[in-house]
Amino acid sequence: MRKPHVLLLSLLPLLLGALGVLGVLGTPARAADNGSWSVYPVASKVAARPYFYLSADPGQTLTDKVAVQNKTGRPLTFRLYAADAYNTARDGGFAARTVKERMRGVGAWAKPARSRITVPGHRTVTVPFTLRVPAGAEPGDHPGAIVALDERVDPGSGRLALGVQRAVGARVYLRVGGPTLGALSVEHLRIGHHQPPLPGLGDSTATISYTLRNTGNVTLDPRVRLTARGLFGRTLLDRELTRVPSELLPGQRVRLTETWRGAPQLDRAHVTLTVSAPGIRESASASFLALPWLLAALVFTAGAVTGALLVRARRGRARRSAPARPSPPERPTPSRPRSSPSARR
Repeated sequence: MRKPHVLLLSLLPLLLGALGVLGVLGTPARAADNGSWSVYPVASKVAARPYFYLSADPGQTLTDKVAVQNKTGRPLTFRLYAADAYNTARDGGFAARTVKERMRGVGAWAKPARSRITVPGHRTVTVPFTLRVPAGAEPGDHPGAIVALDERVDPGSGRLALGVQRAVGARVYLRVGGPTLGALSVEHLRIGHHQPPLPGLGDSTATISYTLRNTGNVTLDPRVRLTARGLFGRTLLDRELTRVPSELLPGQRVRLTETWRGAPQLDRAHVTLTVSAPGIRESASASFLALPWLLAALVFTAGAVTGALLVRARRGRARRSAPARPSPPERPTPSRPRSSPSARR
């Protein structure tokens, strides 16, 4: 039986992040490299640049050069294009749009001098590109990438073989001149609580999910703190979260989840998420009641039975203590006159 092959272009952004092309959470800056080829800015006279750091005013045109290095022993052909960047829904990592997606920023403004290049084995090809910022471009950060895409489809293995295209891109950090605003919000805080039917029979876990949204026009490095307090203000949790995007791009939102192991099993917890960045501090709160359902059912049943017995006993005592009603007097029965024997004759 012939194996089906599926072209997963949607995996391109994930591959970019996984291979260190565009980075993931907490990844240090480094040139884009997947082991077979790398893409990076041509070094300036001062020092090497892991990424493109560019600034321009609306209406201005910039020029720069990108290098594509082939680390294999055979020639490789690439589709070279500019792309907008975004935060992945999976973990908030920095990723680039695919070549078929609509571009609105760097992906639409930057044009390599050559759209396809062939790089000989163990050689490097340098390609100039032009970045024209429109006169009406919004001020602030416009992140993107210069991507080298291998248009060949690598066949997979197994019964369901998946064909995958690989790409490597060098980040472009473009800031357009004008007023900048850093703004951040935390939205849609939800708590899922899972606990054993009776306290002490297992672990209790709470799942806190929330959305971080960059509502400004600059890239932010948010810090998120999770606190929880029980009844009477007792501190149950105080933790700084680590699985948070180190670069939350303008206009992007990321849905994140945090697991709280050892959550209370018999308490009322008030959970607060506080997100902060330079000059920004926002928070959201939610509560949940930790009450084992089996214990609650037993307590409810015992209370209902006890209440019913008390009501029944009270009614019995009331009947016994009630005074007896006097019986009505008997009405006398009228007597008939007896007839004499002589009268019957």
